Amino acid sequence: MKPKIRLMVRDWDYMVPLALGDVRADAFDIQVHRIETVPSDLATNPLYDAGEMSFSRYAQGRARGDMSIVGVPHFLMRAFRHRCIITAGDSPITEIHQLRGKRIGLTGWQDSGNVWTRAILSQAGIGVEDVRWYASRLTAQHPIMADRLEGFGRPGRIEAVVGERPLVELLRGGELDAVFTAFMPPGFFDPGSGLRQLLPHCRQAEIEYFRLVGYVPGIHVLGIKPAIVADHPTLPQALSEVLDESARVWIEKRRKYADTTPWILDELRQTAGDLPGNWNRNGFGPNEKMIADFGREMHAQLITPECLSPRDLFPMAA
Repeated sequence: MKPKIRLMVRDWDYMVPLALGDVRADAFDIQVHRIETVPSDLATNPLYDAGEMSFSRYAQGRARGDMSIVGVPHFLMRAFRHRCIITAGDSPITEIHQLRGKRIGLTGWQDSGNVWTRAILSQAGIGVEDVRWYASRLTAQHPIMADRLEGFGRPGRIEAVVGERPLVELLRGGELDAVFTAFMPPGFFDPGSGLRQLLPHCRQAEIEYFRLVGYVPGIHVLGIKPAIVADHPTLPQALSEVLDESARVWIEKRRKYADTTPWILDELRQTAGDLPGNWNRNGFGPNEKMIADFGREMHAQLITPECLSPRDLFPMAA
């Protein structure tokens, strides 16, 4: 009887072939468990054997010498971050360098996505000390957190918003100049939302970023409990491969059944023209530069006490 692996993942569309059984692993039965929010500690969660986890939290664990998770250089979530900087609709700010000296809101300091977004500012010559940072919930519908900064706050530089006043309200009221957010707030896409992405041409900025660095940043990484790996040493590679196969099958189906949105074919065509076909390739070698850059950013932003190398982060990777 094949061992069962309980895999927790967000509701990514490319997981559909695996979840429905169209894609299967030869040596394992994989049970896909969909989650709304990525748990902060996979290692102590009794419900799952493997799953996606914050690249930042994983790196912080490695910096502490935490061996409770085996990290696999398979990035279940990748995303450009230029699009994740939003501002008020009538804001005069349209370029990254204009954020120097401004007030920026975010929902968490150590979040992987925000690490990458601050790296974009760094490329424009804007360091952590050149901005006033404010942490809070994105909207009033999001939960209040007792310690959103988790020890990374600094009075006068990185502060929690008193009473967890929503960032969107502060942005609309002119108390913030921009907000970093992975997910757009409700109503953002409505014509009268009063909000917009800071860069008028995000896609072009992201294409230029890719040409400069050579990757789409990894946000969430695959983690597996070490006891499972000890019993099944081939699991990390096998699980990575079946996830890749699910993504491949999903893209193939999207190209055929393209009527889910009016212009998905155009999006697929543009992506094929703007990025190489292997832009989302997983594994240690194809992602070594991106992993190294992330380690340097984590250290430069004082999230890890030392600069972790790719081998520090993924010592078991082939």
